[in-house]
Amino acid sequence: MDKTTFLKAFHHCRLIPNEQDFPASASAFETKRNAAVLVVLVEREHGLNVVLTRRAAHLKHHAGQISFPGGKHENTDIDLQYTALRETQEEIGLNLTSSNIVGAIGNYSTISGFSVTPYIAITDDIPPLQIDKNEVEYAFEVPLAHCLAPQNLLSHPVTRLEQTYQVYFIPWENTYIWGATAGILKNLSNHILGNG
Repeated sequence: MDKTTFLKAFHHCRLIPNEQDFPASASAFETKRNAAVLVVLVEREHGLNVVLTRRAAHLKHHAGQISFPGGKHENTDIDLQYTALRETQEEIGLNLTSSNIVGAIGNYSTISGFSVTPYIAITDDIPPLQIDKNEVEYAFEVPLAHCLAPQNLLSHPVTRLEQTYQVYFIPWENTYIWGATAGILKNLSNHILGNG
């Protein structure tokens, strides 16, 4: 999927329902915190790639999981878009600006009590990344088309608090993209392809 095709599909007026993480306890919802991630899309010869990270193993939340760069909204942040840009710079040393952002998709509520806003950014290239090993083990790219293809979005039903939710998985090489990251990619797939 190239930039032109993506942008044409991204800027539509359809109302797409969002997937959510499976339910947290009532106490997690009482203390829900705002966070933002940056879905960085890089133009490559074959089309757009999405930049993902593997979170450091010692982190309190989502340790070792595949994720987008991003994190918790701080009181000093102007807004959630600023949070996504700041966290991306801190975690992987990638300095993007609001001019790279083409929009956002619906918030994603996680079992760990975060309400995550995913911002979509497009860049024509990225310099060598400067990884903060305190937060990120490494960063890598996956073709966006692979992440959005419905046949690659696998799901497993999980019942919690008497409700059944789908937990999504996307196989990639020797790992799985899963949890909130896969859920956000599922929402993006629904938005771009008109599924859901």
